[in-house]
Amino acid sequence: MSHVPPSSTPRRTALDATHRALGATMTDFAGWDMPLRYGSERDEHTAVRTRAGLFDLSHMGEITVTGPDAGRFLDHALVGNIGAVAVGRARYTMICREDGGILDDLIVYRLGEDTYMVVANASNAGTVLDALTARATGFDAAVRDDRDAYALLAVQGPESPGILKALTDADLDGLKYYAGLPGTVAGVPALIARTGYTGEDGFELFVEPRHAEELWKALTEAGAGAGLVPCGLSCRDTLRLEAGMPLYGNELSTALTPFDAGLGRVVKFDKTSNGGDFVGRAALEAAAERAASAPPRTLVGLIAEGRRVPRSGYPVVAGGAVVGEVTSGAPSPTLGRPIAMAYVDAAHAAPGTAGVGVDIRGSQEPYEVVALPFYKRQK
Repeated sequence: MSHVPPSSTPRRTALDATHRALGATMTDFAGWDMPLRYGSERDEHTAVRTRAGLFDLSHMGEITVTGPDAGRFLDHALVGNIGAVAVGRARYTMICREDGGILDDLIVYRLGEDTYMVVANASNAGTVLDALTARATGFDAAVRDDRDAYALLAVQGPESPGILKALTDADLDGLKYYAGLPGTVAGVPALIARTGYTGEDGFELFVEPRHAEELWKALTEAGAGAGLVPCGLSCRDTLRLEAGMPLYGNELSTALTPFDAGLGRVVKFDKTSNGGDFVGRAALEAAAERAASAPPRTLVGLIAEGRRVPRSGYPVVAGGAVVGEVTSGAPSPTLGRPIAMAYVDAAHAAPGTAGVGVDIRGSQEPYEVVALPFYKRQK
């Protein structure tokens, strides 16, 4: 259950006044008032692909887990082998129900020997907090709601390392992908993480909310010469779609297991703590067997031959029959054509499969089936 009633006034991040001063178009997202775009979402998207973009992601849900059993507890509560993550590294993982359905996808940072930070999606933060709290029974571990303790800024794009280097002495060159280290950025204490949701190199900066405005200002000034622009949620969605990254509520849900979503690799059956047991294990073993023998549907990419844009929920068709469903769709600024992710029957999932289309308001538009992702940056 969410802790934010749907009728309540949306929460505002520490950067709310900054967004409004910049003329952002605001939108209610998961109970938060968030910037959708500042100007052209296409320009913001292109800036991240070619230069750099600055995002406010303070709506994400931080949950801190501490104690002697913290690693063992997270191995029990989540599907990944979290206890094996080295201090200073991060892991993409999921929290599932007992029946294997995905409650949320997460990034977990190991901040110390007995300290982890779980970052949940804004829409699921309350659900994840409740599930972790319930699952902590019997473990010497404390689950703390730190959603109000952090503001989160992200700098994404090929120019992001240079911009950040101008503001910190932290060893950014030594900071690997999916790692984090404490440091100071523009005089502000921060956890500097090299993760992201755009398909580009970039950094996420976890700071105290009282420092968010001064850090945003410092990053804006440091990035001015490199073409950094403020970016909203709209271009974040097209960036992640091009990069083939799933979005909870679209590609992921409680109706699907990680194996249904083609993300079975995040489930670690061979972890040794708790005797290898974890919430949902039996259901996920059965799901793994089903996926290996006859996957019901596969997540694929679709590229439009025409100009009409598919949207979530539109049927995928072939030979007059419905063979799948679009989960996310948008115009792709990088490809110059509409694209979509969709779950389709295995018989129509191979790249290049002929005769596949999307039913867009009664008109069957032809689409090319491709492997994900649509876009991969040059290293």
